[in-house]
Amino acid sequence: METQIKRKKKIAVLTGAGISAESGISTFRDAGGLWEGHDVMEVASPGGFARNPALVLEFYNQRRRQLHQVHPNPGHLTLVELEAHFEVVVITQNVDDLHERAGSKHVIHLHGELLKARSTGDPGQIFEWKEDIQLGDTCPKGYQLRPHIVWFGEEVPMMDLAIQAVQDADIIMVVGSSMVVYPAAGLVGFAHRAEQVFYVDPNPSLNYELRRHTHLTVIEAPASQGLPRLKALLLDAQ
Repeated sequence: METQIKRKKKIAVLTGAGISAESGISTFRDAGGLWEGHDVMEVASPGGFARNPALVLEFYNQRRRQLHQVHPNPGHLTLVELEAHFEVVVITQNVDDLHERAGSKHVIHLHGELLKARSTGDPGQIFEWKEDIQLGDTCPKGYQLRPHIVWFGEEVPMMDLAIQAVQDADIIMVVGSSMVVYPAAGLVGFAHRAEQVFYVDPNPSLNYELRRHTHLTVIEAPASQGLPRLKALLLDAQ
């Protein structure tokens, strides 16, 4: 008699700044909305880059240097461990590579990647870039390089892929996200077939999409503590 192989359930994990903060990465936005003392539009918008490219490049150079000094934490590692039991796609608002360094195989970066640079004249030219980006660093066509970051006012090119992953998921996990920055905060609204939605955060903020989901479980804890608890819960339910 043939035995039917049980399909692994699909998990879409939406991660935000909170999971990286536990590794020591600054969220760099304070209560006044300033990023390391700068107005966000000075360092994270096309207009800011046009006005003062040196300031913007140095802002991200500092972030990149910091990234080289930190490591994945138990939250990142728990998501990797779940891949033995589920199909896991990580959709992150973070621009660091901690998910990849932890071992996650499927990561969608909504807001770009700090360890990449792209051409200002040909956005399709994207380069691995682990060091500082300086004025005068150019692509082969001669255009200045910029951080491969999605700035305010720019399209989110990976959004369609993220929406598809959420639509296909049996389980949604939101981890370390304030759920206030759109369009990422609206992704839960596409979780039409999800059986369960879990929100792991020490200070959970339930936006409209989360509140209206009938199978929402909130784990009020940082990712390094809440995700191991959630993993045990999911494995017990199998």
